[in-house]
Amino acid sequence: MSPRTFYRTIATAEAVTWTLLIAAMILKYGVKVGDWPVSIAGFAHGLVFIAYVVTAILVGLNQRWPKGLIVVAAATSVIPYLTIPFTKWLENKGRLDGAWRTTVSDHPGDGKWADVALRAMIGRPVLLGVTFVVVVGGVMATMLFVGPPGGRA
Repeated sequence: MSPRTFYRTIATAEAVTWTLLIAAMILKYGVKVGDWPVSIAGFAHGLVFIAYVVTAILVGLNQRWPKGLIVVAAATSVIPYLTIPFTKWLENKGRLDGAWRTTVSDHPGDGKWADVALRAMIGRPVLLGVTFVVVVGGVMATMLFVGPPGGRA
């Protein structure tokens, strides 16, 4: 799977979970079916939201985006559906072009620890997948433990 395909897949999933969350909120507040739709859709959206932020960092580092662009990419997940036009913008600018960087190049940054670690992870897809799941799960578990802003109802 290329960086483009991976990024587009997670960005699309993020938009889909926004739809689920909005529908769940309509069910909860408009139809008054209770909290369960928001609990389910909120959990799914939270998980995919975190996965999108991690993906933006991973793909951004691989594609050598400036740090500011990585932050903007991550921030697009806060506004419903913004990941879709942002992904199109990245594609139009060629920011998703290219493969995963698994070998050293002539780029001056290739000797930095982040690039060395990135190549080591990308070169071992199982390790990368496990690390991705552990990071996303760890952030999600931490957020569930801390609780929502303003405390629990």
